[in-house]
Amino acid sequence: METVNFVEWLGYLASVITAISLLMSSIIKLRWFNLFGSLTFCIYGFVINAYPVGVFNGFIVFVNIYYLYKIYNKKEFFKLQLVESTDGYLTTFFQFYKEELEKYFPTFSVNNMKTENVSLLVLRNMAVAGVFIGEKLPDSTLRISIDFAIPEYRDFKLGKFVYRDNAPFFEANGIKRLVTETQNKEHFNYLKKMGFIKVGERGEISIFEMAL
Repeated sequence: METVNFVEWLGYLASVITAISLLMSSIIKLRWFNLFGSLTFCIYGFVINAYPVGVFNGFIVFVNIYYLYKIYNKKEFFKLQLVESTDGYLTTFFQFYKEELEKYFPTFSVNNMKTENVSLLVLRNMAVAGVFIGEKLPDSTLRISIDFAIPEYRDFKLGKFVYRDNAPFFEANGIKRLVTETQNKEHFNYLKKMGFIKVGERGEISIFEMAL
């Protein structure tokens, strides 16, 4: 009886993981979840002697591995494109992603954008993959108001490009220090992964900085 229950739960687990994969907006997360789901289904199929199920899902495992390999080894083109803070595209972008922007950057308001802000579109293979907005402060510091990637591009590549591969851009603009803040756990973890250091708190808000 215990073995039967284990096998049944294995099938349920495979179904849940596969279903979750279909909810992923990021293609990389979708592939990873689908890989584990199909691998679990493959094991399940062979355990219950349903060989067509095992073979078919084994094939899907290799398909996912193949595409993940291509994704991680693909050379992509990234570029920061300066735009005016009053650019019409930015306004449309902010309206379209209004709910998500409020989730990650609740204190930001389009109406408060100033002309001295650094406003950038982050291009990935010439498609707009994100937006970076910052305000220059007097002491060679840039206060980041928004560092936002659209859902399908949230694989940390944009962040690595902006913060690790673009030191010359910040240096050319006289920026030696980056500061930002967050009260969102997901954004908190992202900033730490990008190399920011938490330097303080203000209520529920965590304050981060990075020296360039």
